[in-house]
Amino acid sequence: MTDEVRIELQPLGEHLKVPRGTPLREILFDYGVEFPCGGRGQCRGCRIRVAEGSLEVTSPQRQVLRPQEIEEGWRLSCQCRAEGDMRLEMAQWKADILVDDSLFEFSPGKGLGIAIDLGTTTVVVQLLDLETGRVLGVRTALNAQARHGADVMSRVEFAVSGGGRKTLTDVIRHQIGTLIRQVLAHSLVPIDDKAPDNGAAAWRESDLTQIVIVGNTVIHHLFCGIDPEPLSHYPFEPMEIGLYKFQARDLGWDLESNPVVRFLPCLGGFVGADTLAGILAIRMHESRDLVGLVDLGTNGEIVFGNSERMICASTAAGPAFEGARIWMGMRAATGAVYQVQASNGGLHCSVLGNTEPRGICGSGLVDAIAVGLDLGRVAPGGKLNCEGEHFVIADPVAISQTDVRQLQLAKAAIAAGIKLVLERIGGTHDQVKALYLAGAFGNYISRESARRIGLIEFPIDKVRPAGNTALLGAKMALFQPDIDGELFPRILERMEHMSLSADPHFMDTYVEEMVFPRG
Repeated sequence: MTDEVRIELQPLGEHLKVPRGTPLREILFDYGVEFPCGGRGQCRGCRIRVAEGSLEVTSPQRQVLRPQEIEEGWRLSCQCRAEGDMRLEMAQWKADILVDDSLFEFSPGKGLGIAIDLGTTTVVVQLLDLETGRVLGVRTALNAQARHGADVMSRVEFAVSGGGRKTLTDVIRHQIGTLIRQVLAHSLVPIDDKAPDNGAAAWRESDLTQIVIVGNTVIHHLFCGIDPEPLSHYPFEPMEIGLYKFQARDLGWDLESNPVVRFLPCLGGFVGADTLAGILAIRMHESRDLVGLVDLGTNGEIVFGNSERMICASTAAGPAFEGARIWMGMRAATGAVYQVQASNGGLHCSVLGNTEPRGICGSGLVDAIAVGLDLGRVAPGGKLNCEGEHFVIADPVAISQTDVRQLQLAKAAIAAGIKLVLERIGGTHDQVKALYLAGAFGNYISRESARRIGLIEFPIDKVRPAGNTALLGAKMALFQPDIDGELFPRILERMEHMSLSADPHFMDTYVEEMVFPRG
């Protein structure tokens, strides 16, 4: 018996050789398999199918997978080790982040800059020419910290209880340093050489002058080396929220110019620098009208305001919008049902990659519940009115009663947060000029379906998908050298952080918003 085993990954076409006994969790993450529960065997997010070979069926797998699935070869990869040669089938990962290419006004600068959107799930690194604003190169990846938990609270637990704080800091600093080296190597050519036809710029690495990073509060703490322990318990107030500056070499990045690295400040609680960047992107701080920004994620961030006053809050929506903790949920990847429409009394589904359906992502789930309400298969209270235990969307993809409840919890948290923040600022839905939906999910979700399930109550023409406002705001910050001393303090002094968990009306409002609207 050799000490190595061969693994074939389909449909990726990858052939690997790994030491016998290697946990699949250590192998498959780099190929797009995610571990929403942190590898505890408590969810279905890391499912793979054994087409050839064998993998052990452990007790946690028997609790999560149906007997028929086990018989068909499905396994939880977080519970398995590579003990023999095998061929595995897995959904091909597709980056669901939005690599922003929005145009924006700027004052030309000198040299090169890098903007980084450091998300809980994904990382985007963009290299820019500060004279023209042109994006010279992009690198994206899954956040390497996800090996230790898909959501921020799992990582806080690992950092605090598991003693993994330094591990999480080292992992993300190393990963970003690697992505920066890659984007520079791919995008730049020596200044004395003729620029190639692929558009690479004639720049030296020494022309890189600054790097701006944005992310949520937990990511901010873990990157900057701040103890996240205060975020693990009530009142969930961070230890530090301010701007952090480093030199690249302080972070272990061997860059010739040793550029300054800025992690932008957070706004309070779980409202992070990514939301501050979103405010810059939609220019809320310059608006005379009342506008809103909502990021529909596991931790939903909400901001309403204008140039005179702004109020922000965060609400624990849970991972349903991202397809996690849903019976057949998955991210927006090949095989995911992402759109559901009523058709002749039945359903018409669209699948990413135009292939056989494997699961359902957040936008598909919202569509399915909206259509189910119209067809009477989902009651306003959330009860399924279907034959059997599941609402079949596109065989074999179906929605369970628990899935409906998960979506109710998520939509109620966001809707209640919006209502209370608007009340605090003294505005109404009618007075809001525009509501911007940030992030990948906000870009893909059907506004009609979101309104049908009661997630947003604004007229459709006021709801505007805004794309990756975090990345756009980070890029805008590169062109404002005085932003630290003038603009940020001005925004922060006009900003009020509202703690929804401490609001006496939140729970009542939350319960009210659990019910889906009638017709």
